[in-house]
Amino acid sequence: MALVELADRVGMLLGHEQRRRLRKAQTLRFRGLQHLLCRLCFGSNLNALAIWYGSDKGRGHRYTGHYERHFAPLRRKRINLLEIGIGGRDDPQLGGASLRMWRTYFPRGRVYGIDIYDKRLHDERRITTFQGSQADQAFLSAVATAIGDIDIVIDDGSHVNEHVLRSFAFLFPRLSENGIYVIEDTQTSYWPSMGGSSEDLDRPDTTMGFVKRLTDGMNYAEYEKNAYEPGYYDKHIVAMHLYHNIVFIQKGLNNEGSNVLRRNRWNMPWQPAQGPGKE
Repeated sequence: MALVELADRVGMLLGHEQRRRLRKAQTLRFRGLQHLLCRLCFGSNLNALAIWYGSDKGRGHRYTGHYERHFAPLRRKRINLLEIGIGGRDDPQLGGASLRMWRTYFPRGRVYGIDIYDKRLHDERRITTFQGSQADQAFLSAVATAIGDIDIVIDDGSHVNEHVLRSFAFLFPRLSENGIYVIEDTQTSYWPSMGGSSEDLDRPDTTMGFVKRLTDGMNYAEYEKNAYEPGYYDKHIVAMHLYHNIVFIQKGLNNEGSNVLRRNRWNMPWQPAQGPGKE
């Protein structure tokens, strides 16, 4: 960690253009050696990997702790991870920090990234990039076909609410049976400039308004609506974890049913909870 802290402090002392040149050099040179050293020195320490590679998921957003909590059981599995948004804007030599971070964190995983700009310079062993819009379903279909099974999707793309919801609508059904879908930077739900709203917090065309509805859908078995037909999300989301500006959505088969209905099968009367001391 001392090496990472030193690199972080040096980076903070450099000017913007100096940091830009350093990142380009780090991106284009000795990538295989960097990967080997990071794997040996930092291993599963995702925050250290984020700092070394220059990903803002660490010190910038403080997402790495949440990622470690949810991704640790998958770390040594053969997973396919797709990240929307590679970074570096229109400069082909910049970006790719989190792709390299994920490649090191998942030693047996394959990492894929999509971006509106051409980022092929970041392709290497176990990293593949695609150029296109996250709101273009024809493009996403081609990407999904090329990857095959997708175990993790991370949306760190445009953060425009409409784009986030379009990507989710297409990719979540194509996620593997127990996959995880992550949406970063959900603060744009409240920004009118990005299609959000700070006035109507439940608007279904905003990311968080949509996510709130998904939380109800997990409990569809408890609805007192005789004619209610559960939708795809109702039946295939089993857990959701919401943190500051980031959401984790766990896919699975949501067929647990209602504990009330199960009691009724045994002719046991249901009583409302009496507090934390109930049996």
